[in-house]
Amino acid sequence: MTVAPVRPETSTVDADLFRRLLRHHAASAVVITAAGAPPAGFTATSFTSVSLDPPLVSFSLSRTASAWRTVEHARTVAVHVLGHEHEHVARTFATSGIDRFAAGVPWEPGPEGVPLLHGVPARLICRVTDRITAGDHTIVLAAPVAGQHADNELTPPLVYHAGRYGTLHHGRHR
Repeated sequence: MTVAPVRPETSTVDADLFRRLLRHHAASAVVITAAGAPPAGFTATSFTSVSLDPPLVSFSLSRTASAWRTVEHARTVAVHVLGHEHEHVARTFATSGIDRFAAGVPWEPGPEGVPLLHGVPARLICRVTDRITAGDHTIVLAAPVAGQHADNELTPPLVYHAGRYGTLHHGRHR
């Protein structure tokens, strides 16, 4: 194991080390969409629940991302939880320079025009409540106002770890 030297409190680890360290963290993959002309969507691994009472979720987005201008002004977003069979969806919405909504992922407009992707295990429609600048990203806080999930058993999630997509395989509980 390589240990990074401890630096004075005023400095931080460099960007390359930070990326290498975070490759050890597994995160769920979601696609977040927002209405606009054109609509915006992106793959995120920063999605998390924040509060149960009131219900709040968060995600972060770089202010240099192509989706930022739309998300910056969005009142409503949709969070699409991806299952193990949705790697192509995650890759599509992580690809820059393409029309992600014309790339073969079925969708329809939802409340306030927010794009709703078809066939995902779970989806939350959220009202944006706050945006907090944090370094080169903005943390978006949002309150779920509606949601849907598949009626079947829980689908294994799509996760991102060490630069690759994968899934979790659950064994039987004892």
